[in-house]
Amino acid sequence: MATTPLAPTAPERVTARRVLWKIPADQPGYARPALWAMTAAAAVLYAWGINHSQYHAFYADAVRSMTQSWKSFFYGSFDPRDSITLDKLPGFLWPQAISARIFGFHPWALTLPQVIEGVLSLLVLHRVVRRWAGTGAALIACAAFLLTPVAVGLFRTAVEDPMFTLCLLLAAEATQRAAESGRLRPLLMAAVWVGVGFQAKMLEAWAVLPALALVYLVSAPVPLRRRLTHLAGAAAVTLVVSASWTVAVTLIPAKDRPYVDGTTNNSALSMVVGYNFLNRFSSLGISAASTGSVSATQGGGAHHAPGAGAGAGAGAPKGAPSAPGDAYGAYGQRSAGQSGARSAGQGSAGRGQAAAGSYGQQPAGHGQAGQGQAGHGSTGQAPDGHGLGGRDQGGQGGYAQDGHAAGGHAAGAQGQGGRGPGGPGGWGQDGWGKMFGPALAAQTGWLYPLGAIALICGLLWRRGRPRTDRTRAGFILWGTWLAMYFLAFSAGSVGGHTYYMGVIAVPLAALSGGGLTLMWRAYRARGRRSWALPGAVAATAAWSAYLAGRFPGFLPWLAPTVALLGAAAAVSLVIARTGTGGRRLALTGLAASLAAVLIAPSAWAVQVFNPRYGSSGMGAVGPTGTGGHRGGGKQNRMMPWGGQGGGRPGKPGGGGFGRGDGRLTAEQRKLLDYTTAHRGSAEYLFATTGWSQASPYILATGADVLPLGGFSGRAPFPTEAAFRKLVRTGKLTYVLTGGERDGFGAMAAMFGGGGGGATPVTRITDWVRSSCAKVPAAAFGGDAHSAETLYRCR
Repeated sequence: MATTPLAPTAPERVTARRVLWKIPADQPGYARPALWAMTAAAAVLYAWGINHSQYHAFYADAVRSMTQSWKSFFYGSFDPRDSITLDKLPGFLWPQAISARIFGFHPWALTLPQVIEGVLSLLVLHRVVRRWAGTGAALIACAAFLLTPVAVGLFRTAVEDPMFTLCLLLAAEATQRAAESGRLRPLLMAAVWVGVGFQAKMLEAWAVLPALALVYLVSAPVPLRRRLTHLAGAAAVTLVVSASWTVAVTLIPAKDRPYVDGTTNNSALSMVVGYNFLNRFSSLGISAASTGSVSATQGGGAHHAPGAGAGAGAGAPKGAPSAPGDAYGAYGQRSAGQSGARSAGQGSAGRGQAAAGSYGQQPAGHGQAGQGQAGHGSTGQAPDGHGLGGRDQGGQGGYAQDGHAAGGHAAGAQGQGGRGPGGPGGWGQDGWGKMFGPALAAQTGWLYPLGAIALICGLLWRRGRPRTDRTRAGFILWGTWLAMYFLAFSAGSVGGHTYYMGVIAVPLAALSGGGLTLMWRAYRARGRRSWALPGAVAATAAWSAYLAGRFPGFLPWLAPTVALLGAAAAVSLVIARTGTGGRRLALTGLAASLAAVLIAPSAWAVQVFNPRYGSSGMGAVGPTGTGGHRGGGKQNRMMPWGGQGGGRPGKPGGGGFGRGDGRLTAEQRKLLDYTTAHRGSAEYLFATTGWSQASPYILATGADVLPLGGFSGRAPFPTEAAFRKLVRTGKLTYVLTGGERDGFGAMAAMFGGGGGGATPVTRITDWVRSSCAKVPAAAFGGDAHSAETLYRCR
């Protein structure tokens, strides 16, 4: 039978507005605008004050070098002459170096990639959670992630974790697609993303592999044999991509590449496995002694958490005990003229009322802290010479105002510090309880109860479902992800690296979004499961009120407000559950529940707009960041890592690491001009006895300065024989000496080495002082009383 075709209809006019605002059929009308609003909010939070960004010294020096040659770009060289690499894989700096090549070398150009990575992370999280648990869950998850303080601080900080976090989210999204379809291609893509994440964060990226593998193994709709085969192929791809840089560097002859920092054997594998992994688990009895790691073989021990007994070797008298909480206090115990341009730095132990320190407010805790009166800090002078204001009470292990500011590093400041609450070390707690300590939990752990209850309910309530059940697979993914990193950080040393917690914030946010929607459906269906929602809200509000209460000097209204909101939400839900309140009361209870669980972290997150509590170079926002202080003086918001504190940058000192703007002091400029004028045919402008001495010259001008000893000051680069050969062959003429490992002292001992005894750098320094001619300060217009001395070796 003939059919009459329908007359063609005129094509619908599609305007830009209709395209942009078109809502997919499976989403409510508010979904897209809500996502755009949160995306815009993320961009504002992450980019706020980007024009006042500060350089992350050490990393920024490498970026400067990486912009000058593609060889430096590939290796992640610290200095422009490609003498020595960073003590990390360079992948996380590649976006920063590309940005600097495009926009020029500016602090904001180095911050911009982290902002972009943060916004993309939010969008990828939304996509993954929406496919797993629906639009409502995705929006709640994005809100929770956006308002987690450490997430705000993380994506403003020029460290490894922004790129690392984005890569793991992309890996989760690809695994989700693979698990739904049983196809190999997206699973291999997930493996690639984990490998790229490895370039940013090394072996920490592999901690997510059990979560990804378990999801695919449990839920992919293909036979078991094929699932295992696919996983084997993905594992091979992960290994190849992860090891690509390490293998390439290993295969290149040592004479044709920079020395690999953090090692005694110039091995990239030693740097990855020993220095940056095994050393962090020394508390478990794991030894890296056979890996060629600097800290393992040179007496430095593990990567100590700050305040955990690593400070005696760098600032305190030789042989002084390393009591918990005194590490950064010992850092402040410097005698006059020992390093940089410091003056009186006599330290004394004290009991610190850890209320409001450089790293913020902490409840009362006792610790040992060095107190010192500082003149000019060689590692950064506080604005206007006021340091952190009068006598500040530091909360975080003596580093707060005493070890750094008052111990000879910020002019005119005195301070006291104490251990962090509830345990040794000032950055919170050490050992298995550190994740629950206020210093870390206040940055990322507000939703611990909600996430845990959501995970339990999600797994229990989906029992008996088909193996391929998507909802259960999501809970497996996020629950395993959370468990792996929670255990890894509990067992390993994280020190004050708050930004590590960003990878914890991701699964907590996802579990909160998926769990709340699951519990809301159960609540509406009545039955015994309906009690889970009010219980979870009450537990989370109580925990949040407890955390907020640990910081009584910061937003004192917050704890009672959270408690009242939580109580109101739970009561409303209970009343509505009994049938006497109706749907309107239930919705009111739901709204109050969201407010109760999100108001505390959001109150911290918005402190990024507050110069007093703005984010730090360690990723912290709020009173556990760098801004909190007490006293009448002006505030030094500088961190040694040069993070965005929202304040004025510290003035550069003699070879310090606290520069925010990358400019040289007048004295440094004179020294640079003198050595440049008298350089002749030398390959290096001059050598320094510590990376932080070389840092300002590299950062400001890209000068060819040779840093000795690497980050820890203990890497055997160059050897004494190699150094003498550089002098003998005319490749090096001048050497700038100061204090051993100037400007970093105990900090390097805690994170990369330390311990007593002679090192290649000290032996070279002794040879220089005995065999080379001292250049009078008057020859280049320098300060005759400076602790730094320039020598001419030919």
